[in-house]
Amino acid sequence: MMPLFPRRFVAALLAISLCLFVCVPAGLAISPSELGASPPEELILDDADVFSRASRNELDSKLKGLEDQRVNARLITLRRLDYGYSLKSFGEELMASWSGKSEIPLLLILIETQNKRAALLADSALQSQLPESLLTSTARTTMTLPLRDGDRYRQSSIDGISRLSTVLAGGEDPGPPEVVERVALPTNIPTKAETEESDATTWIIVLLVLGTIIPMATWWVFSR
Repeated sequence: MMPLFPRRFVAALLAISLCLFVCVPAGLAISPSELGASPPEELILDDADVFSRASRNELDSKLKGLEDQRVNARLITLRRLDYGYSLKSFGEELMASWSGKSEIPLLLILIETQNKRAALLADSALQSQLPESLLTSTARTTMTLPLRDGDRYRQSSIDGISRLSTVLAGGEDPGPPEVVERVALPTNIPTKAETEESDATTWIIVLLVLGTIIPMATWWVFSR
């Protein structure tokens, strides 16, 4: 049986490991209440830390352009949502908390990096200018495509803001981006499936050879 001290030491290590496993992911998650009861002065809350300084300055300028169109916009990036929240329900709770704190109607632009999703929510005063169908389309297509094609957070934000800005200025909705179908060029490099098939064949051959040689070698050793 293991001595008392080593057993206590191992138990302590297991307890610490379990705490780290449980607590660290929860610490990365965020709830709407953690962002405050009213909109911050900053137009960009980059909780996920995905924007460079140059990107932040560029996006800040784009968001200030929406202020000229009587829209109080906030761009928020999130690493991971707290348990029980979808991106939309997170935004709805945040909108309920922040809305009405300014004379200008609020627009929330949300990006979640864990699942590469976007959501747009607007104050009811903006419904005639930014209908729900436009917000949904912009989030699911205009913004989500760049997110899932190379983690292009800056491009996703710019494309989404530009589409809404065009509509707010009285222009026609440019619609979602065209999806370009990528055609794979011929190559001599084997695919993953081909490599796995080749590896499986190699293992079968090796096992067959070993299955033949080992019995023969065993018989030869014991027959001497």
